[in-house]
Amino acid sequence: MGRSHTDSHRSQESAGTADPARACIPAVPILLLGYGPVGRHYARLVRENRELVRERYGCDLHIAGIRTSSRELMLGVGATGPPSPQEDWQPRASLTDALATIRPRVAVQAVPSDAHRAKAALSDALAVLTHGAHLVTATKSPLLSGWSELQTAARRASRAIRISGATGAALPAGDFARTVLRGFDVDEVRGCLNGTATFVLDTLAEGETLAAAVKVAQRKGIAEADPSADLSGADAATKLRLLTALLWQWDPADCDGALETIDQSTAGRAVRARRHGAVVRHVAAARLENPGVVEVSLREFDSSQLPFGVLRGPEKAVTFSCGDAGEITVSGGRSSPVGAARAMFKDTLALLPGSGSGFF
Repeated sequence: MGRSHTDSHRSQESAGTADPARACIPAVPILLLGYGPVGRHYARLVRENRELVRERYGCDLHIAGIRTSSRELMLGVGATGPPSPQEDWQPRASLTDALATIRPRVAVQAVPSDAHRAKAALSDALAVLTHGAHLVTATKSPLLSGWSELQTAARRASRAIRISGATGAALPAGDFARTVLRGFDVDEVRGCLNGTATFVLDTLAEGETLAAAVKVAQRKGIAEADPSADLSGADAATKLRLLTALLWQWDPADCDGALETIDQSTAGRAVRARRHGAVVRHVAAARLENPGVVEVSLREFDSSQLPFGVLRGPEKAVTFSCGDAGEITVSGGRSSPVGAARAMFKDTLALLPGSGSGFF
């Protein structure tokens, strides 16, 4: 597909570029929304892989601006090192001003999926698309509440939305649902989609209390400061809602279903299961024949049973039932800020100018 006038204009190197040999390499500016653990790892990946992207893809991928909840930093195309300390950044101006200044090809959203931030996150995502940038997001709340609105805005602007960071981080379940399984008759999807839940259940099986298991997960960087969505099944249900939206065009806002919670009473069940060689897993499931129903339940599996019984620590797995093609499973991808950042970096590379030609 040919590049639009807007894309061509964006790709020009800024005046005064120091290296004339790179003047013909199209610049791909990124606006990073959020600079917590995931955002920082993402910025590092872009910085460390800048030369590789130049050589392999013929583009100068760089962070052109970073915005937090209160401050922002605008970077020139020649910036190569880590950003300055946040206390040296400017007070945050309007997103419209930042988009007009940077003119990003891609905006990357890595802000927490808190309910109280959902409205602002959706507004930002819509503004990004309206101003002509592709959107890569790991923030689930606007996807849940504004899926249809985002899809409409993206189509009007002829821009893409990529959500790998929101559907399993390093586990490429989103890619399977969006493109890999096109043409397959997927009638059911089920998975262990929350690495914190798997880790906590295994730790409970060792005899730890729920509070102790959560603390270990937090210390290892697996669990969030507030693990309630992980333990209740809400996070796993959210990820599966997004997968069903990609697979079957369900609207995540219309999905509902029973969630079985991991609590202190689960500890005894996990210990008993371990005694006879089994494990307890938090499994989210949806069937095409039951539109809008996404359920999460605690189930037991033999510890050698594929794919859920063999998961260890914060690993995840998803199985797609594909009718006459059988079951197709993707597993692994430990939960971590690095995994989420890599998923977003992968999504960004897929949106580079000229991507999609030949084998690549």
